[in-house]
Amino acid sequence: QVQLVESGGGLVQAGGSLRLSCTASGRTFSTYGMGWFRQAPGKEREAVAAISWSGGSTYYADSVKGRFTISRDNAKNTVYLKMNSLKPEDTAVYYCAADPRGYGLRFSYEYWGQGTQVTVSS
Repeated sequence: QVQLVESGGGLVQAGGSLRLSCTASGRTFSTYGMGWFRQAPGKEREAVAAISWSGGSTYYADSVKGRFTISRDNAKNTVYLKMNSLKPEDTAVYYCAADPRGYGLRFSYEYWGQGTQVTVSS
């Protein structure tokens, strides 16, 4: 099993930036595909980005492509989501997810963090 803890959320003005972190427990982090998701009030959860075990392959939702960057540091058991040019519609609770079986925007991940709130003011 793996436990995931997100951090880095907060309140930011439109056009600003934030970097979210998700730190995993355990020694096998490098064998897990990782993803970031978000859920806004009254909306379904949506995939934001995904990254392969080595970090060599990434996927992004069209809504964040060119603005968000997913990366990982396997030595630190951490995956990041750098968010630039934030918009009010990016406001949501952001969750990271992990799974040793794979990764992707439509992948059903086994392990989830508790989420971190991101609020973008206009």
